[in-house]
Amino acid sequence: MLKSELIERLAFEAKDIAETDIEMVVKTIFEAVSLALSKHNRIEIRGFGSFAPKKRHSRTAHNPKTGVKVFVPEKWIPFFVPGKELRERVNHA
Repeated sequence: MLKSELIERLAFEAKDIAETDIEMVVKTIFEAVSLALSKHNRIEIRGFGSFAPKKRHSRTAHNPKTGVKVFVPEKWIPFFVPGKELRERVNHA
């Protein structure tokens, strides 16, 4: 589902709220999650799951096309862990 599709679906469900207001709320939530992760903080949405930044250590890899060894620096990646309620809904769908 695209962000625009999410906004349309929420607007359909909540007909008394303007679509522009729903769009602002959705963008604000996504921005809050992005900001928390960029500060290396964990964010939890009860019933849905949690997002946490994980550190990947530097390593030596190889280019599969040329076989040349390449140094990959350490980096942070976003990691999602679904909540119990979400897992149950997905498994029973």
